[in-house]
Amino acid sequence: MAASTALKGLLVPHVLPENCYDELFLSLNLLHIPCLKIFISKGLGFAIVAGSLMVKLPQIFKILGAKSAEGLSFHSILLELLAITGTMAYSIANAFPFSSWGEAFFLMLQTVAIGFLVQHFGGHTGRGVTFLLVYFGVLALLLSSLTPVGVVTALQAFNMPAVITSRLLQAATNYRNGHTGQLSAVTAFLLFAGSLARIFTSIQETGDPLMALTYVVASSCNSIITGQLIYYWNVPVDKRKKE
Repeated sequence: MAASTALKGLLVPHVLPENCYDELFLSLNLLHIPCLKIFISKGLGFAIVAGSLMVKLPQIFKILGAKSAEGLSFHSILLELLAITGTMAYSIANAFPFSSWGEAFFLMLQTVAIGFLVQHFGGHTGRGVTFLLVYFGVLALLLSSLTPVGVVTALQAFNMPAVITSRLLQAATNYRNGHTGQLSAVTAFLLFAGSLARIFTSIQETGDPLMALTYVVASSCNSIITGQLIYYWNVPVDKRKKE
């Protein structure tokens, strides 16, 4: 009985509404489709958020280990950061559940760190510090009551061209270099898998077509980078230098 009470306290109402808890765990009606969809969506959502805590850490460690950010496009990082920030601000403004967007917060912190490292190892540490100050200043303004909801919605709508341009810039950099440089395969594969899963969770948890379409576009674009990582897998980073 104590275990059942503890389980209910853990799941209700954060993961399941009480009626769904009763259906799935008390009545053992595991084929109750509406409740099953909620459970799967919430589970996936929290798993994505948890995974986002370290999804870009392999990329950060790879840059730090090589003391180089060769192969990473700073403009691509800026556009990706814009898309992540738009999703986070839009979700907060619309009071969407944290499980439907929480990874944006952790990806934002890691992407900002990567942006700074690209500048730092490119010999522009001062520019990197300025980037940090400007970004967090703009973020504070976006999340404040001073920013109209219409502006936040427009920023979310801009996510799609931002994501497309970001990935195409990185893909073009990879193509020009003839390799993927310090781009982390683990990070790229996790981003691709996460954006695919987010299509389902955004439809289920927010019902917002703009959010769902953003993740459809992100998945398509992430697949290009993933494909390049596979194609250039055995190409050494210094191939072009030798040529």
